[in-house]
Amino acid sequence: MIVGIPKELKNNEFRVAITPSGVKAYSNAGHKVIIEKNAGIGSGISDKEYIAAGGEIIDSADELWRLADLILKVKEPIEIEYPRMRRGQVLFTYLHLAANKTCTDAIINSGITAIAYETVEIDGYLPLLAPMSEVAGRMSVGVGASCLEASKGGSGVLLGGVPGVSPGKVVIIGGGVVGIAAATIAIGMRADVTIIDIDIKRLGEIDKLFEGKVKTLAGSEFEIERQVIGADLVIGAVLVHGAKAPKLVSNNMVRKMKRGAVLVDVAIDQGGCFEDSRATTHEAPTYKVHEAIFYCVANMPGAVPATSTYALANSTLLYGLALANKGWERALAEDKSLASGLNIANGEVFYKAVSEAHGI
Repeated sequence: MIVGIPKELKNNEFRVAITPSGVKAYSNAGHKVIIEKNAGIGSGISDKEYIAAGGEIIDSADELWRLADLILKVKEPIEIEYPRMRRGQVLFTYLHLAANKTCTDAIINSGITAIAYETVEIDGYLPLLAPMSEVAGRMSVGVGASCLEASKGGSGVLLGGVPGVSPGKVVIIGGGVVGIAAATIAIGMRADVTIIDIDIKRLGEIDKLFEGKVKTLAGSEFEIERQVIGADLVIGAVLVHGAKAPKLVSNNMVRKMKRGAVLVDVAIDQGGCFEDSRATTHEAPTYKVHEAIFYCVANMPGAVPATSTYALANSTLLYGLALANKGWERALAEDKSLASGLNIANGEVFYKAVSEAHGI
């Protein structure tokens, strides 16, 4: 099988879908790996390293998509890539289709088989989403702290405080992988941290994990509003597998927040969990709503590719090899977790949350 790795085109996306060790693994399994020229540069991986591992460099993205049977990417295709997709080809990448009707339609019309990293599931665990959730969660506190600086339009609060001055208040909505990662960093910065979640059992686990250093609250509209209004930094870390994120922080809540407070929406790939969220880029990451600052970058881990590329590639390799070795139909038939990643094939939608989101 010919495995193709195109260069990512999303704004300031420096990750790449494969590392040299991955190229070696596919090559050893008898597959041909073609990589678009300079696809790995942003992650510190040169074309020479790919060639040394057994890969072949292709100058033209159009040619790469034409030749490849299996396309490995990091982010969903963008408009310029839509005409390159074709029936009989398999696309394995992050898709987040429930929040993107345009991309959904393009994939349906192309006939390509689209398997999403973020919906591959093992007993409720998302093994291919988890590493990037971990990265984004850890980043969220750092970018939030930066946005709080007065020079960035923030309130000027130092999250860790100093002796004699209270620390900043961080409210994390969602106690999953993102929420735990964010809380870990926020606690390390000595902030006052609260996690809100609807799962009481999960809150008990969080309480034990952090040995009581994190406040835990059962989620409700009343409690979210009360906490958000008093927060310096709010992190949206809510996930509904493969579906649009619920809107949990309303415009009215934001109107009541402190001047210069910051909201970081890590759920933005799935449409965001704040009413006023809209996707931004690393180039222009923030905007204001009332007197609060919103940070809604849709590919946060793309800013730290030297870490996130390897974390992602390590997680996806075995699944990608299964698709290459067996073909997608047999691979999915033999692996229930990989089968849950199937979103669209031959013009039909196979993932319920995507179907429901777009009325298909």
